[in-house]
Amino acid sequence: MAGSRYDLKYRGTRCLNCEHPLDKSDKYCPSCGQLNSTKKLKFDDFFSEFFSGIFAYDSRFHRTVRVLLFSPGKISKDYIQGKRMRYANPFKFYLSASIIFFLIWGFGNSFENVEPIVDDEEIEKLVQDSITGPNMIPTPGGKEINLDSLIVNQQRNAKRSYRELYKPNEELDTMSYLDAGNVKFDLYSRFYKETTIRNAETAMDSLSYPQTSYNHWLYKKAVDWNTLKENPGLFLNYFINKLPFIIFFYLPVFALFIWLLYIRRPFNYIEHLIFTFHVQTTFFILLSLALFVDYLFPGNWAFLLFNFIFAFYLYKALRGFYAQGRVKTVVKFVLLNFIFFILAGIASIISILASFAIY
Repeated sequence: MAGSRYDLKYRGTRCLNCEHPLDKSDKYCPSCGQLNSTKKLKFDDFFSEFFSGIFAYDSRFHRTVRVLLFSPGKISKDYIQGKRMRYANPFKFYLSASIIFFLIWGFGNSFENVEPIVDDEEIEKLVQDSITGPNMIPTPGGKEINLDSLIVNQQRNAKRSYRELYKPNEELDTMSYLDAGNVKFDLYSRFYKETTIRNAETAMDSLSYPQTSYNHWLYKKAVDWNTLKENPGLFLNYFINKLPFIIFFYLPVFALFIWLLYIRRPFNYIEHLIFTFHVQTTFFILLSLALFVDYLFPGNWAFLLFNFIFAFYLYKALRGFYAQGRVKTVVKFVLLNFIFFILAGIASIISILASFAIY
């Protein structure tokens, strides 16, 4: 009966993967890590290696979750001290946790039934409602604007034909890049609404505009905008699916501010980044638990509870990792939360615009 692939009799003198010279005593190749075995792969060998890999990761996974949740700051400290093989990679683990969270969230939440953006009929109703008296809204300069006039202008623009909005290409060339882009977008949007032509090349021919990649892209965005006005949920679902990766690229920016806030501490930027990913992973795990509890006991109280738990966890993680006193930690805790929400707002605007641009 054939023996195991680990047996001494199957060991070779050269790695089959990278051709590095080996001794019979080498169980694994010191260069690439492949098992030193010349035995042909059989069914039982294949499944043995497959499940051993799963259980090896499974062991690290359980240890990572346990230490991450119940010993705030410890896993980051262990990781930067070189104790890495016992834990899952922080960046891969973050992506796994965030994707799992958004998958769980997607099972019970959808934007497909989101109401469409206000249409012409609703504008007409607003106009009729406003006839009873002037509606004034304040401006930052201290003055007031008549809301009725804004509504009437919006209605007038919404009902204008694309022929009224049309400007020849020669006239557009005399405008600034931004002004010309705004005029084109309004024209393309109205043209699509009246003709339902989705093909950009056909639209440019009809409008006698040059067949440039910019014109094609802008026309497609105008078509997308009309589609999303009718069904905003399409874009919201698309955007939510991209959030794990958007946050993945946002966290390094936030870690830069943590580095500046703790610049006197003996940590480099990458070590702050590892801590940031561990904390954000914890946040997604807690949110996943909150979703599960909310499915069982609806009421949104679970999210409030788990947010308080995370706030306390973050404080303990800051103390555990950076080893500073309570007062300093509380002050920096408040500052970091303020910075986080400011950056999150900016990142959200940029991400929404970028997502729409590539939608």
